[in-house]
Amino acid sequence: MNCERKVILYIAMSLDGYIATQDNGLDFLSRVEEEGQDYSYSDFVNTVDTVIVGRKSYEKVLSMGLEYPHLDKDLYIITRTPRSAVGSAKYYTGNLKELVLGLKSQQGKSIYVDGGAEIVNEMLMESLIDELYISIIPVLLGDGISLFHGNRPEMVLKLVSAKTYNKGLVQLHYVKA
Repeated sequence: MNCERKVILYIAMSLDGYIATQDNGLDFLSRVEEEGQDYSYSDFVNTVDTVIVGRKSYEKVLSMGLEYPHLDKDLYIITRTPRSAVGSAKYYTGNLKELVLGLKSQQGKSIYVDGGAEIVNEMLMESLIDELYISIIPVLLGDGISLFHGNRPEMVLKLVSAKTYNKGLVQLHYVKA
């Protein structure tokens, strides 16, 4: 039985594939906010003990006056500029593939890829993502930061589930086929 840790992308995007506007705006996500509804996010977060996030995505959360929500987990902030760790948050400047393979070789829960697009696409290029939870927000932004970039290897997926919600959000769960 293979008990290898899974690397899971859990992210929201517009119907036309953008995770943010050109100026990193996330206001479109509020279209699906509903009291008492977290779209299974809490359940998902309980299955992970490690988070990988790009520096820009991490700093976007901080710029909104929020504390980063996963400080209770091993947190790797991917950056090109060396910085000192802050609590469980470690700034990582090394090879992303080496980090992920090293984490997967250790015991633990799943590894959550929290964005952004640069990190996601680098991991897709290296075939490092095992599962994807993609929440589709019912809006066409027309432009912005695209979740998926071109020139990456084909990745065949198997649909595990597709859930629809009252506010029009559709959540797709895929695993590598």
